[in-house]
Amino acid sequence: MTTQKKNYQKELDLILEKIKFQEEEEPEHKKPTLLLHACCGPCSSYVIEYLSKFFDITIYYYNPNIHPRQEYFRRLEELKKFLTQFPDAIQNKVKLVEDEYNPEDYFKQTNVRLETELQTEPEKGERCRRCYKFRMERAYKYACKNNFDWFTTTLSISPHKDSEKINTIGRMLENENTKFLPADFKKKGGFLRSTQLSEEYGLWRQDYCGCVYSKQNMKNK
Repeated sequence: MTTQKKNYQKELDLILEKIKFQEEEEPEHKKPTLLLHACCGPCSSYVIEYLSKFFDITIYYYNPNIHPRQEYFRRLEELKKFLTQFPDAIQNKVKLVEDEYNPEDYFKQTNVRLETELQTEPEKGERCRRCYKFRMERAYKYACKNNFDWFTTTLSISPHKDSEKINTIGRMLENENTKFLPADFKKKGGFLRSTQLSEEYGLWRQDYCGCVYSKQNMKNK
């Protein structure tokens, strides 16, 4: 017996409808706060366009998985540049928080050095699930500490990411004060729109996910 997959896009649409209704009923009501974990500018572009009218967004950049170091900072600088150029980000005062960059966190949390079979896994496998999990946990802890209403991640916008695993992790983490915003941002043309925005704003699009193993596996292909 097969289990029907959840429609996370539909869940998100329902939440946004409630927020919109509340704003219409209470014009003075403040936007709920959202901590949005992001891995790069291109993945953030559509999500900001989509959500900034509903939420007071803070981008949370925590990605010690990214290899090498110059790649990490290149993606960060592209994101910073986009936030200063994109009207939706400027008008809605989207903020950016950068956490520390310590690649050893990635190796420790995924245990990929010892479980060597994980190194050659294709995208969406156990290595990736562990990588989603520890970055989302870090975002969740920051969101709780700083009293955010919601938290989520841009990761599901990529066709190479497993939205089921991402949303399952988010749901396991949430509490009644800081809720997880379910999403599958690649839906409704989200991934296509992110490529369009990247081209429009001259954002550099990387050709591998981020970690050293995704880079190696891409070269082997």
